[in-house]
Amino acid sequence: MKTPASLLLPLILIACSGPEADPAPTPEPADQAAALPAESAHAPAPAFTPQSPVLSPNREIEAIFSNAALNAQVLRLEAALARAQAHEGVIPQSAADAITRAAIPENTPQDAIDAEYAVVRHRMVALLNVLRHSLDEESADYLHYGATTVDLYDSAAMLQMRDAVFALIEDLRVIELQLIELADHYKATPMIGRTLGQHALPLTYGKSVSGYIGENRRHIDRLSDLLDRIDRSIIMKGAVGSYLGLGPEGQRVEARMAQELGLPAPYPDDWHASRDVFAEFALVQSMMAHTYARLGQEVFLLQMTDIGAVVEERPGGAVGSSTMPHKVNPSLSEALIQHGRTIPRLAEIVQDDMVNFFERDNTSRPNDAVADIALATEDMLGDASRLISRLRVNEARMAQSLELSQGWILTQRIVFAIQDDLGREGAEHRLRDLASEASETGASLREAIESDPALLALFEPGELDALLDPRTYLGLDVELTESVIAQARAARETDPVRTETP
Repeated sequence: MKTPASLLLPLILIACSGPEADPAPTPEPADQAAALPAESAHAPAPAFTPQSPVLSPNREIEAIFSNAALNAQVLRLEAALARAQAHEGVIPQSAADAITRAAIPENTPQDAIDAEYAVVRHRMVALLNVLRHSLDEESADYLHYGATTVDLYDSAAMLQMRDAVFALIEDLRVIELQLIELADHYKATPMIGRTLGQHALPLTYGKSVSGYIGENRRHIDRLSDLLDRIDRSIIMKGAVGSYLGLGPEGQRVEARMAQELGLPAPYPDDWHASRDVFAEFALVQSMMAHTYARLGQEVFLLQMTDIGAVVEERPGGAVGSSTMPHKVNPSLSEALIQHGRTIPRLAEIVQDDMVNFFERDNTSRPNDAVADIALATEDMLGDASRLISRLRVNEARMAQSLELSQGWILTQRIVFAIQDDLGREGAEHRLRDLASEASETGASLREAIESDPALLALFEPGELDALLDPRTYLGLDVELTESVIAQARAARETDPVRTETP
């Protein structure tokens, strides 16, 4: 009895991609039924050296959600409010001008705010008291006129989220270019496709990567859509949403304030207790985390010694194991899996805040949770970018995996070839019977066909050789990959561009 195909899996060490003694050949998808010429079947593939930029750990999100940045946003809002009130005749124009000139971070040093906070124990009052030192007495009386703390801090949170969304889009665009480069280089590199963990049909590695290009692009689209809702969420409605502090001009002041910030008219509803925009901000990042956890998991599995299709190249000097020098352990791929577990949990905290008490509460400390998830997402995208840049594809091992089933991954192709003679159902039943027999005998698909004279007679001379070459059964993978790349490149032309609010 022959050894069953399931026991033929080679256990050899992972080898990095590069010029191989017997590399995987370049497929010819345009002629699926024809065998490749011998010279092209063994032509070495050029080594892949990534050229796309890699995300640098610039901690931009950390800066966006820093206390200094929050204070700067509050000052910007106070100045915009004063200008809006002056436009509507609520306060003198001279006061608005003075407040605008004074409302800059240089006039509110953190040590002065901290000293004032130690006395008043209220962060807004401490900030305003320090700012009033830069105003004349009359103008100081009109600072924060009729406003309430929650309006300023909720609006500031929206401006911070707005900046964070632009930063995340820019990071995703960097990763998009990395994925495009990877997919384009390997768009014709054959590998085995797996469904339910089992060998299914051949495909190309570029086609596999193209799925992440599409998913990454949809995350950019989601964040772009979210920007519209963030932009309309500047709020100045008062403690319970009835404009009592701003008076009869309240709605006009709120709309003008948004205009002063370069933003569209705000939502008319009082959303202080409706935290859906915050929740959406967190939810999109949760989805992003799952995308890159999937990528990390796939790399983690593909670089297993038993598969060895890819390897995460470690930086010079990095040690894989303290006691086993041969090991090249996963690192960034493992980190992405962990991000896929932690970021969604942070998102749950923000989403739970949608169940608010009455006109509003602060039980979830939502602004802190929003900052935490954005910081974690920034770290995750950095890890994803570095992983892609360090990924090395072992085309020879991919070619070996295509042969592990001894041709049985091509049963669908054989069915198509003989269905005119046996009928579709008859052809499928015949191949299923052959596969069942082979599970006991260990016969290859070729051997199984050749052992059946009646079945073998259905093939022209040389036809079976062509049909049993998995490198020529790749469908439209190359064309599909090129379409995904083209669509992503076209979409990049219309991505939102960050603008500074006044």
